[in-house]
Amino acid sequence: MTTPTKLAAAPVIDETARLLTEHYVFPGIAEQLSALLRRRLTEGAYDVDGAEELARLVTADLQSVNGDRHLRLKHHAVPVPPKQGAATRDAMRRDFDASLGGAPRVQLLDGGVAVVELAPMLFPLEWAAEPLSAALTLASRARALIVDLRGNRGGDPDAVAFVCSYLLDERTHLNTMYWRGGERGEQSWSLPHVPGTPFGGSRPLYVLAGDSTFSAAEELAYDLQQLGRAVVVGEPTRGGAHPCQGWTVHPHLEATVPVGRAVNPVSGTNWEGTGVQPDVPCAAADSLARAHALALTRLSG
Repeated sequence: MTTPTKLAAAPVIDETARLLTEHYVFPGIAEQLSALLRRRLTEGAYDVDGAEELARLVTADLQSVNGDRHLRLKHHAVPVPPKQGAATRDAMRRDFDASLGGAPRVQLLDGGVAVVELAPMLFPLEWAAEPLSAALTLASRARALIVDLRGNRGGDPDAVAFVCSYLLDERTHLNTMYWRGGERGEQSWSLPHVPGTPFGGSRPLYVLAGDSTFSAAEELAYDLQQLGRAVVVGEPTRGGAHPCQGWTVHPHLEATVPVGRAVNPVSGTNWEGTGVQPDVPCAAADSLARAHALALTRLSG
């Protein structure tokens, strides 16, 4: 009877360390983490049988220096393609097809208050522009709007700008991304025109958030909050503000490495590590009822 062989961790660690050194937005921390991974490999910390366990151990080490939750070794149960970004994109496509394009719920509550749930992600606009436009146009006649991001774990910054464009009256600077290798900034603005009908920038707007709200969904909540456009209701979000890219380093493993950092034009900072802090703190499970009550009070004033 043959003894099962352990997973060959060394090639995975070597490639992950190389990607960190070449691409991580904070070069100094990249050097620290690369050295940490290689030391842990030498110590035998990664002598495990399976890819899932290796992913857990390496992710804990990657996040041990600065707590960057975008910095991960992700396990995929289904074998993933070798092309850069393909693992994440394939998984996103499955979620897109199962969620009505990322807008699984549009509901009218008492008093003319609409709810639009955006979940589980803000998908790439080449897929999601139509369903997002349909959902937001349907809600555009409401007296007040609640955008539910409690189950949204992130996605495409262009989709953030697209959604904001339905909720503002004027073209507005939302965010700036700074990339590694200099202070070159890439600004994100709301659009001057959107398909369908915008909700606009004057009627009451509430955003529901919780500890599962992450990344681009946090940007959506943060941008609207900093502009004074929306009241954020619920719990602090997870705190990930660094856009990342993914590389396949094993048939079942993908290294995700942040390649930029966000800077909000109003606050001059972002939500990394702190999360978006709610204007009206309450349990996420209670936030819809709370926001609805706030909307009704404001509409009756």
